[in-house]
Amino acid sequence: MKILITGSSGMLGQALCRELAAGHEVIGLDIGIFKILSNIGRVDFFLADITDAKFIIGKIIERHPDIIIHCAAYTNVDSAEKERTAANLINAEGTKSVAAAARQINAFLIYISTDYVFDGKKDSPYNENDKPNPVGYYGETKLKGEIAVKNILDEYLIIRTSWLYGKGGRNFIGAILDKAKTEKTIKVVNDQIGSPTYADDLAKAISYIIGHRLLTVDYRLVHITNSCSCSWYEFAKEIINTAGIKGVNVVPILSQELNRPAKRPKMSVLDNGLFRKIYGRGLPHWKDALKRYLKQ
Repeated sequence: MKILITGSSGMLGQALCRELAAGHEVIGLDIGIFKILSNIGRVDFFLADITDAKFIIGKIIERHPDIIIHCAAYTNVDSAEKERTAANLINAEGTKSVAAAARQINAFLIYISTDYVFDGKKDSPYNENDKPNPVGYYGETKLKGEIAVKNILDEYLIIRTSWLYGKGGRNFIGAILDKAKTEKTIKVVNDQIGSPTYADDLAKAISYIIGHRLLTVDYRLVHITNSCSCSWYEFAKEIINTAGIKGVNVVPILSQELNRPAKRPKMSVLDNGLFRKIYGRGLPHWKDALKRYLKQ
């Protein structure tokens, strides 16, 4: 099967290339050079700007993949508040272009979305039937992407995930480990709850769905994260402890103390019940995933 991955140089994009290259013809598309290519066989790659609609549509039609996994996104939550044009061009308009190309060649589109489409006011995990209501512009643009996919295509699957980390990109774990090298006290918010998700585990789940695509015929939206949840503070403490770092104190604070440009949902845990129905089981506990990531 021929699979095209947008954002192939990102954390999830790289994980998907590693996971899928052995059994499929994989095409990577990204604005940045894909350095990991030398370690992966059967991966073609081309440079492209997702905001260049004519070029993107033309290239996708030219390569004619069976499946497109659309990972490319503007993901800096705070910068999105200031750089709204750029965030919208990539997350909303770029997604329209990818969906338009998929429609022309009858490709199946998998669109990667986010827990930040929700406002965080619910006191239990969000399921696929809950109404999105983003509190920040990043979430708003990702929701626009979801709407574009629904409006343009009949054959698609939207996957929402949360708190993603992995090799090949800046992430929360790396930030905490960097701080621990120079700081004895690290302040982390304790009033935002979510599910840290390892890109390699999500890539394996997506690979399973591709291999058993008939199981998703009745579904067009599914939530996939590592199991269980925590606050950013609890996540940071576990990172320090699992890494075996001594002499560093992680201190809980409130979100308002950081005074960040973008609002975040206070509770953005995603209900994985539908995915467990499809997959037969959930993804591993987030603590298990963290251990495996740090061992690498």
